[in-house]
Amino acid sequence: MSKVFVFTTYGGPEGQQLTDREAPAPRAGEIAIEVRAAGVNPADVKRREGAFGTRGSLPVAMGLEASGIVTAVGEGVEDFAIGDEVLGTPARGLGTFAEHTVLDASQSVIKPEEVSFTDAATIPVAGTTAYDLTHQVEIETGQTLLVLGAGGGVGRMALQIAKVHEFRAIGVASESKRELVEATGATFVLSGDGAADRVRAIAPDGVDLLADLVGGEALRELAPLAKDPSMIISAADDTTAVELGGAGRERSEGVLGKITGVVQYGLVDPHVVETFPLSQAAEALAVVESGHAHGKIVITP
Repeated sequence: MSKVFVFTTYGGPEGQQLTDREAPAPRAGEIAIEVRAAGVNPADVKRREGAFGTRGSLPVAMGLEASGIVTAVGEGVEDFAIGDEVLGTPARGLGTFAEHTVLDASQSVIKPEEVSFTDAATIPVAGTTAYDLTHQVEIETGQTLLVLGAGGGVGRMALQIAKVHEFRAIGVASESKRELVEATGATFVLSGDGAADRVRAIAPDGVDLLADLVGGEALRELAPLAKDPSMIISAADDTTAVELGGAGRERSEGVLGKITGVVQYGLVDPHVVETFPLSQAAEALAVVESGHAHGKIVITP
């Protein structure tokens, strides 16, 4: 048997628990892994709360990204072999907060030696989101990127990518995240009431790209700062972004390999600040749910 962390009811954390299952076997197009690390994301909490629907059969295995070692290869998989070190996203809702799981081979890549299992486990969700937000529409060196929600793992990576491309970067976040934002070379702007005026004081002509990780009223307040509404891209609130003339985040072809390469060469640091054993997955989720994490949280079975 193999340990896995699940939720048994949609809603709060009271339905979360560690349980046993047979180590899952890969189907066609899948690879089984022994999990070495699993990234924890706000989306894990939203999924448990039912934000993505409540039709899935319970219990639901938690976790949306992982790194590990391949233990079995499904039919038709040619790019991976037993013993390979990999990172990717889980297949058919199997979750990654587990000792063993199965990844979708098409959404997995070989882990470079230079990247630790812990860092690798943050790339499939947070890393790819940051990459897509900063590449979905093109801006030029010297143009201005505004990141709303810059204090989280995705936002910080987006600001680091901006530094690589020599964009002028502005990060909107809470005061507690000021150091994280400024460490990337970006200009910090305090979130909350009046944030738009504070950004406007720094960028009176507006911004060339607004990358949103918050949505809702915060996005509505900052949207007029975009020189062109089509340059509003949201990974948090597709509906509002489209309503404002922008778009939701679109997953680009080969994005996992691209951002993994960026991390491999040290241009982006996932900034893992705390790891928890699988037995403390609930605590790891609580830290992410609090919104006070100063970097990425990872579970290491």
